[in-house]
Amino acid sequence: MTMHRVLTTLGCALTAMLATAWSAAPPTPHARPAATTVRIDDGLVRGAAHDGYRTFEGIPYAAPPIGSLRWEPPRRPASWPGTQDATRPASTCPQPPGEVPGGSTDEDCLHLNVTTPDNAGPAHPRPVIVWLHGGGFTTGAGSSYDAHRMATRGDVVVVTVNYRLGALGFLAHSGLPGSGTFGLADQQAALRWVRAEIGAFGGDAHNVTLAGESAGGYSVCAQLASPAAAGLFDRAIIESGPCTGRPDRPFAPSSVPLSTARTVGANLTAQVGCGSARDVMACLRRVDVSRLLAAQNADQQPAYATSLLPTDPAAAIAAGHFHRVPVLIGTNHDEGNGWAAGIIQAGNPVTPDSWPDVVSAFFPSPGQAKAIVREYPVHRTDGGPVFGAVIGDADFACPTAHTNDLLAAHVPVWSYEFADEHAPPLTPGTPPFPLGAPHASELSYLFDLGGRPRDLTPAQHRLANTMIDYWTRFARTADPNGPSSPHWSRQTVLSLAPDHIVPTRTTQPRHHCTFWNTLG
Repeated sequence: MTMHRVLTTLGCALTAMLATAWSAAPPTPHARPAATTVRIDDGLVRGAAHDGYRTFEGIPYAAPPIGSLRWEPPRRPASWPGTQDATRPASTCPQPPGEVPGGSTDEDCLHLNVTTPDNAGPAHPRPVIVWLHGGGFTTGAGSSYDAHRMATRGDVVVVTVNYRLGALGFLAHSGLPGSGTFGLADQQAALRWVRAEIGAFGGDAHNVTLAGESAGGYSVCAQLASPAAAGLFDRAIIESGPCTGRPDRPFAPSSVPLSTARTVGANLTAQVGCGSARDVMACLRRVDVSRLLAAQNADQQPAYATSLLPTDPAAAIAAGHFHRVPVLIGTNHDEGNGWAAGIIQAGNPVTPDSWPDVVSAFFPSPGQAKAIVREYPVHRTDGGPVFGAVIGDADFACPTAHTNDLLAAHVPVWSYEFADEHAPPLTPGTPPFPLGAPHASELSYLFDLGGRPRDLTPAQHRLANTMIDYWTRFARTADPNGPSSPHWSRQTVLSLAPDHIVPTRTTQPRHHCTFWNTLG
């Protein structure tokens, strides 16, 4: 199992939970809410009215990328006669079975979903948050994120987006313009749609915040560094997707050089029988989706040294070459614990005797591995949490702190650490050790994942409301502070825990960032 396959395989458990909850959600006992109809440039769309908000689901923002449009930049959708039904989600983008129930092979997936407060309208437009889902650039769907709490409490319009995934989103080939970045191009097409159309839903086209988590958070980094995204958004929220992640550290998302992506693409081309074809791209466009999914490498990453992403986002941000917009950025206190638990449950115990071999498997440089074992000693019963700390510190906490420092040299930045040590679990079963606040655990505080709210205590509900207030005030004014919440200083990291929201300056020492910054 490659290191990035570990990331994708274990990270997809969240996606599976989201899709399962969505498909298993019981029918509402109430009468079907009255529909509502909105006109956009491509035609009429009919959504659904709920208690205090409206939803418009499965709206096409680009033409289906099928046939000759497979591995082409997104094109404008065709207009439609009559009224488009927008009362239910559209298909998820193609992804393997097992990671969402049944997976998906439907390439007609470039759709988005709009959640808007009842009182939002063209005369009183509201701030807009565009949400990019995570899932390792291999799984996920915008429809898994029920945003009605954010829309109604925060009085904002929320747009969740599907974008091409896996090989269909990130294939690179020497004869293919746009190689390695089709999924990122889809995100930009969705942002252009928002600028043009969101006013019809009560959104302010001149106040758009681009937000995402994990691969979605890293996508925000990529769009910050992409010249083609200039003018498409006004603020940025990056959750657990640091812009300075590295390919040699396997858990946080990152990008790869175009040359590396082309090697991966050549391997896939050969596996599906198109390596020696006279017209390789014509051959690839005839390959069945299910065969592509079976052959694709799980190591899906955007490619740089491309027209859409000329420079590695880490290098671009270090050089100050990014769009000057305010940023809200953060990570979770125990990011790595979910992966550590999954690896242990897969039959890889972490004990004082096995610890050096475990570290060497993920940090193959002998000098690095020995230094990590010294910095993070394992005693008799703490192997799992120590392994989780190594993953979280190396791949998330310290790269996020570094990203924060680089961005803050040029734009206003607010930094947080989600720290609810009793955050509701995202996956079933009993882990081998308490997970604390692992990767993606903050999402339940912002969204009803899969259409179902998580079970939160009263204190956790208060934290969720405060987080929504921070996020949506940032979207409204570029400053998360307000009279109803503890003050959030730009000079500190705000620790977010139930009934304990406090600024801190100790996150970098706690996560051994001096060690990781000097390790190389």
